[in-house]
Amino acid sequence: MFFKFIFALLFFSSCVLAQAQTPFYVPEILDSLPHNQNHFTQGLFFDGDDLIETTGQYSKSGIYRYQIHGKNLTLVDSAKLEDPYFGEGSIALGDEIFYLTWKNKVAFIYNKKPFYRKRSFVIPTEGWGLTYYKNALLMSNGSNQLLQIQLGAFNVVGSLKVTDKGEPVNMLNELEMVRDTLYANIWQTSLIAIINPQNGNVIGYLDFSKKENELRKKFLNMDVLNGIAFDGKFLWVTGKYWPWIYKIKI
Repeated sequence: MFFKFIFALLFFSSCVLAQAQTPFYVPEILDSLPHNQNHFTQGLFFDGDDLIETTGQYSKSGIYRYQIHGKNLTLVDSAKLEDPYFGEGSIALGDEIFYLTWKNKVAFIYNKKPFYRKRSFVIPTEGWGLTYYKNALLMSNGSNQLLQIQLGAFNVVGSLKVTDKGEPVNMLNELEMVRDTLYANIWQTSLIAIINPQNGNVIGYLDFSKKENELRKKFLNMDVLNGIAFDGKFLWVTGKYWPWIYKIKI
C-alpha cells in the first residue's frame, strides 16, 4: 500500500510538472523571401507593405527599405551609420524611425521617407531591441528588464520585467508587438519568447531549432536567430547572416 501511495504521488507530481511547463511551439513556415547574407540583422518591421531592416557591426551598420515583389525584395532606400556606432533595433512611429545603437548610449531618429537623420537622444543603457507599447518606446538591453521610454523627453518612465514561472528571462533582444502580445528573440538561442506585456509573463516560446540546425549544415556563416516583423496577419522571422526571411503562421 505504501509503495502504491508513493507511485501515485510521483505520478501526480510528474503530471503537475508537465502541465506547469511553459509550452514550446514549432512554427509552421508558409513562405520565404531571400535575405542579404551580409546583413547582421538587428531590427525588422513592416512599414505598410515595405519591409525595413536595421543592421549592426562597426562600419557595416545601416537601415534599409525593401519593397516586396513576388518572391523577391527590391532595395529602394538605405542609409549608413558611421563609426563608432554599432546599430541595433528599430521601430517606426508616424513619419519617423527610431534606431538604437549598442554601447554608445544614443539612439537616432530618421525621417521615414526618404531616409535621413534628423536628431538623436540619449538612452540609459545599451540598446538592443525596440518596439512601441502604451504610448512609450519599449527597449531591451540584454537583461530581462524592458525599459519604457517616454516620447519627447525620452526619459525612463517604467520597466517591464520578463519572467517564466517567476524566473527571469534574460538576453531579450529584438522585439515586436503583435496586437496585444509581445514577441522577443532570446539572444544566443533559437527561441522567441511570447510575452504578456501587461505583466511580463512568458506564455510560450516559438522554437526555431529544427530549421536553424537544418540551415547551418549548408550556410556555415549563419549567426543567431534575430529579426521579427508582423505584416498584420503573419510573422516574418530571420537571423543574422541568414539566407532567408521566413513567413510563419501564428
